[in-house]
Amino acid sequence: MSRQMRRQVSRRHARGFTLIEVLLAVTLLVAGLALAFATIRSAMAISQRGEAISAGNERIRAVESLLRRRLSNAMPIALQPPEPDTPAPRFIGEPQRMQFAADVPAYLGRGGAYVHTLAVSGQRDAQQLTLELVLLQDGVQIPEVPARAPEVLADALQRVEFRYRGIDPVSGDLADWQPQWDDPQQWPLLVSI
Repeated sequence: MSRQMRRQVSRRHARGFTLIEVLLAVTLLVAGLALAFATIRSAMAISQRGEAISAGNERIRAVESLLRRRLSNAMPIALQPPEPDTPAPRFIGEPQRMQFAADVPAYLGRGGAYVHTLAVSGQRDAQQLTLELVLLQDGVQIPEVPARAPEVLADALQRVEFRYRGIDPVSGDLADWQPQWDDPQQWPLLVSI
């Protein structure tokens, strides 16, 4: 073959790519894009999970702050009219329910004293912590018309328990935590939720 023919043949090869080279380049491009897309999806999923955890933690902090304020603003007033031979309760503390009177800001109700009923409902791994507010005037609870359902403070909880701690009347020392508060006329010193 002459030089001129060799140049023509080499020019033909230099003009483009073979089909195999094009397919290989496209395959590598698709693989790179798939890897980049998977990485972005994974990063977005991690970010969304982090935001959900952060929002849940913020909700729990808000609930804790609300309950702390409500319990610290509790008033030593009767929750219901007294019976003839029995004084009216001022605080009810049970393992799954707590009831006390406290004032609420006007933006949460009409203002003034309200009976706060904090309760646990639901089954294992799906328990809810609810708060019900009922207006209290002269020891009489005045429900709203139409009745308002209890507000869900937290849900999808695994375990919720109320505990109470006071002074041991015999020794005068701080007593152990109790699941039930037995003296509805006295407030416990500490409440654990």
